Amino acid sequence: MRKKIVAGNWKMNKTLDEALALTSEVVNMVNDEVTRDVQVILCPPALYLTALNKYVENSPRVALGAQNCHQKASGAFTGEIAAPMLQSIGIQYVLVGHSERRQYFGETNAQLAEKVDLSLAHGLTPIFCCGESLDQRQNEDFIGFVKNQLTESLFHLTAEDFSKIVIAYEPIWAIGTGLTASSAQAQDMHAALRGHIADQYGAEVAEGTSILYGGSVSAASAEELFACPDVDGGLVGGASLKSREFTNIIKAR
Repeated sequence: MRKKIVAGNWKMNKTLDEALALTSEVVNMVNDEVTRDVQVILCPPALYLTALNKYVENSPRVALGAQNCHQKASGAFTGEIAAPMLQSIGIQYVLVGHSERRQYFGETNAQLAEKVDLSLAHGLTPIFCCGESLDQRQNEDFIGFVKNQLTESLFHLTAEDFSKIVIAYEPIWAIGTGLTASSAQAQDMHAALRGHIADQYGAEVAEGTSILYGGSVSAASAEELFACPDVDGGLVGGASLKSREFTNIIKAR
């Protein structure tokens, strides 16, 4: 059975004290209220990861993820963070290819393939983000565009390594806009991506791959989205900054 996952991407938000408080609240709420088998992942700003470890180390259902890593293991890349560094402090997950990284920092599919390889080599689980803009959805073969992101960044992997990947589909037009893809739109894309994976790696690998929806997920929209057969959870942005809202989304899974 595919793993059910709800991940919170805090982006560039929260002071250290606020991050400590939010993590403590989420861990306690998950422990007290969440009865379903769901993996919760918190992705805070990188400089808080070590401080937050103590809150999640004894919580089997809450783990930490980094928001990004560099495609090289070390070197003269001022301000960057490498996969071995994340591994050395016990981080389990890392976001790769978030739409904001693609848009603002020009990350390419080829560059993301390197990040995926290095993350896997150092025991990290990549959460690979993919998705289309509003213009692409309206004027192009948007399903083909998103499929191509997987092809160029992931399909060089062996079936064994691909099985370690989590996919996060994020319609860019629904991030930070208050818009959310309808459950039918989300299901159609997730099913198309699962079919694309099956064409490359076979049905067994495809059926075992968790595909998350990420596009302004809220407690109000989560239950309907998560009820879709090919939606295995969510990559949550703004709502993950509020412990009650985020926990309600987790409970919907």
